[in-house]
Amino acid sequence: MLAFCSRAVAGMVRPCVLGRPRHLVKPVSATRVAGRYLSHQRGLPSLPVPPLQQTCERYMAALEPIVEADELSRTRRLVEEFQEAGGVGERLQRGLERRARGAENWLSQWWVQVAYLDFRMPVVVHSSPGLVLPRMDFRDRAGQIRFASRLIAGVLDFKTMIDNETLPVEYLGGKPLCMNQYYQVLSSCRIPGLKRDSVVNHARSSRPPKHITVAHNCQFFQLDVYSSDGTPLTPDQLCVQLEKICGASQEAEAEPVGILTAQHRDVWGKAYLRLISDETNKESVTAIQRSIFTLCLDGAPRGAAAELHRSSAAVQMLHGGGSRGHSGNRWFDKTLQFMVAEDGTCGANYEHAPAEGPPIVALIDHVVEYTRKPETPGSPAGSPPVPRRLRFNVTPEIRRDIEDAKVSVNSLAQDLDVRVEVFGHFGKNVPKAHKMSPDAFIQMALQLAYYRRFRRCCATYESASLRMFRLGRTDTIRSASSASASFVKAFDDPSKQNQEKVDLMENAVRAHRAYTNMAVSGQAIDRHLLGLKMQAAEENLPVPAIFTDPAYAKALHYRLSTSQVPSKTDCVMCFGPVVPDGYGVCYNPMEDHINFAVSAFNSCRETDAAVLAGAVEEALLDMRRLLDQNPRSKL
Repeated sequence: MLAFCSRAVAGMVRPCVLGRPRHLVKPVSATRVAGRYLSHQRGLPSLPVPPLQQTCERYMAALEPIVEADELSRTRRLVEEFQEAGGVGERLQRGLERRARGAENWLSQWWVQVAYLDFRMPVVVHSSPGLVLPRMDFRDRAGQIRFASRLIAGVLDFKTMIDNETLPVEYLGGKPLCMNQYYQVLSSCRIPGLKRDSVVNHARSSRPPKHITVAHNCQFFQLDVYSSDGTPLTPDQLCVQLEKICGASQEAEAEPVGILTAQHRDVWGKAYLRLISDETNKESVTAIQRSIFTLCLDGAPRGAAAELHRSSAAVQMLHGGGSRGHSGNRWFDKTLQFMVAEDGTCGANYEHAPAEGPPIVALIDHVVEYTRKPETPGSPAGSPPVPRRLRFNVTPEIRRDIEDAKVSVNSLAQDLDVRVEVFGHFGKNVPKAHKMSPDAFIQMALQLAYYRRFRRCCATYESASLRMFRLGRTDTIRSASSASASFVKAFDDPSKQNQEKVDLMENAVRAHRAYTNMAVSGQAIDRHLLGLKMQAAEENLPVPAIFTDPAYAKALHYRLSTSQVPSKTDCVMCFGPVVPDGYGVCYNPMEDHINFAVSAFNSCRETDAAVLAGAVEEALLDMRRLLDQNPRSKL
């Protein structure tokens, strides 16, 4: 994504599992608790600014496994100069501390701006994650519509908790977490700009939206989902409305306007101004942007072998399969899109600027559980209005924009290789039996798999939640450490005894856990370094030398961009690599298996998603075998 921050990957680190919502499928409170959200938020601590010397020391430690000795010596000199008494580092640190005293969160505005809104690559693949749900039990249009109607009702059920401020607060280690992101994912949308995008949220406007957008055959419809008395439509009513939409859009639209949202952001920013210069188009775009969320009803994707179905589904969730697939049946700027295909393929895509993965997953867990509940008969309040087709006047210039977008998304779709694998040999149960963190165990398997493939360690990103703090987003867990390097280099060394290898594994797992705890406590290095760099720009100072140092670029070239996204549902998130020669790896550890999504770019000869997925499986099995051969070894 960006040179200094890579991806704010959809995900949360293992400790956040403790704070996963426990409210799924419980009856939703119909009573509004006014002010509960604000009262909770005010009680949260502010994100700290870590000590400068601490960050500098930890930065040098993070470079050791990925930078050569001569480079490290040069960087050490630069870091020492940076933190000299009375030097530029101290000046920037004081500036950051002043900013922290006057803001709810010294980082969040900068982070959203620099990581997302200033990021000009397409949000498709490069930023927006997809989520693959288990294949649902229907294979035709009628089943698709029935499931989609239940999905809509499930989202509205969750939305009631948000609207009424009765969403249960999540906790991590007994400490409450920031719930702000839950209030950002519905009724919001990214707006393209010429050089910087923006995000609008209509949930708390004077007239909050009462409709969703439905896309079918590349045509868009406004579907009101509340009755005149303010109650949500019943699934039966929604079924009738979705039938009307499908009946009114039997043929694919000649001009798939939605595909424009998959373009490079600068290109889309210019095309957007041309598009909305027409009043009809502007009205239609505004209806999409204001809607609670988007539902994409897809035809059956092109056939894939049964064992590759999840990988094929991941493609549909990430980019839609190109212009001949369903990429035009999307509005990728929308914060939350659900995809439901005729063959039972289901999932979601979300625009990353407003939120991380955990709130999305919590919502989806709730929705999936809701769709499995027995239906309760409702009492409809009158007949809802007919869904409104959102019309577009397509000029020759916009038609050219659409053709350019088709070329762009097809190129991106052809370049992305995604593998979704279910590691079925064991899940969280094995690491836990050996008193190891499942997340740290999996991360060490990733380190071992990468080292075996390339005979070197690489900068590795894993997202850590900062939701312990008000408006907290993420920081980086650097999984490649001196301890992990010692472990992976020794693992296949025949001169090393098994007990020594176990000791090194345990040490690597402990180091990862320690870094994780440090990161979720606001004491990691990456966002602090970003803040110091941003503070230099704020004060119109030259970029300090540590940020132009090649070692800094190497530290931020994440060949492994990873995220654990735990879920109650047997699903997996997926996202693209953040560098051309890298991998995107997301995983959901269940009790007895692990869902993995691995991505790479076909244009890079070095990387291969299937090969790395196989190497991870082999590494996990070898690590368990080593532990089984040394049963007395415990952390």
